[in-house]
Amino acid sequence: MTVISNQCSVISQAELAAWLDDLARTRTLIAPHEVAGVLLYRPVEGSQEIAWGFARPVMSVKEAYFPPTERLLTIEKSDGGIKLNETLPEGEQVIFGVRPCDARGVKILDALFLDTGAVDPYYARRRANTTLIGLACKEMGPTCFCTSVGGAPDEASDMDVMLYEVEGGYAVEAVTEKGKVLLQTIDHGGQTIEKPIVNRQSSVVNPNSISWLSHFDDEYWARMSERCLSCRACAYVCPTCRCFIVRDEILPFEAATGRPGTGQFERIRCWDSCEGENYRRTAGGHRPRAEKSERLRNRFFCKFYYYSEQYGLGQTSACTGCGRCVDVCPVNVDITEVLADLAA
Repeated sequence: MTVISNQCSVISQAELAAWLDDLARTRTLIAPHEVAGVLLYRPVEGSQEIAWGFARPVMSVKEAYFPPTERLLTIEKSDGGIKLNETLPEGEQVIFGVRPCDARGVKILDALFLDTGAVDPYYARRRANTTLIGLACKEMGPTCFCTSVGGAPDEASDMDVMLYEVEGGYAVEAVTEKGKVLLQTIDHGGQTIEKPIVNRQSSVVNPNSISWLSHFDDEYWARMSERCLSCRACAYVCPTCRCFIVRDEILPFEAATGRPGTGQFERIRCWDSCEGENYRRTAGGHRPRAEKSERLRNRFFCKFYYYSEQYGLGQTSACTGCGRCVDVCPVNVDITEVLADLAA
């Protein structure tokens, strides 16, 4: 249930830090944290480890729900047969400083992992045990275009709690019932103000204005793919890319049971990408999209046509406009350039 209003409580920086310290003592607190000069969402012990005044972490909060590598189960083989041990994630987590584009990315992932067909138990467990404390962007970054894909730098609807930087501290808004309960644990002076408004201007083409099917056979994809290295960096930084591969690995002896005649294995799930040369290669060696142009085209069609069609999202695309793929691409395959070219 959403409980959004135009009135926000105001808390100081010190009050916010104290609240986050309290949360970190009872559950896992994830927040923007600098690791070897790279800003990432990472577990922190308290507010002193948070990178305050941050812009946008290099990776999205997708990792907190759908890790790059995760164990799904262990397989124990012995003379008595085969035993499977599922390893579901445990414990509550709070993610602080979530940008609206990242929260929207989680909502888009819900369509696959929760809302349509079989529910993914690993994602579902983390989703249920996670509370999002968002932080509105004061302005749109140079490569951001969230407003062109239906988002906004201050969009609160996908958060549980939303914060807005204001003079003297932060305006705090309870968005969901879960967020309302969490806010009952914070001490503040009781001052309230009107919810701040952020500039929402964007010059990037709205992808819904493009006739995607009419461009399927365009020579354009071959020309654009001449730049592409198939490095898959764009997929890994994306808040909504969700392709994965599952494989079994032998566990080292010290991780196994140690009993005679017993072997132990783990089944792991790892991120993959449709732009990888061997993505979905069959046992006979066939690759369904052998050419770079086919793989590049598939990425854009998946973002702006296939995903919304398959999961009934209507005008909602599988792109949040965060601009990370623009920033990370080593050869300047720019998603905003592609949208402009196709709309021309």
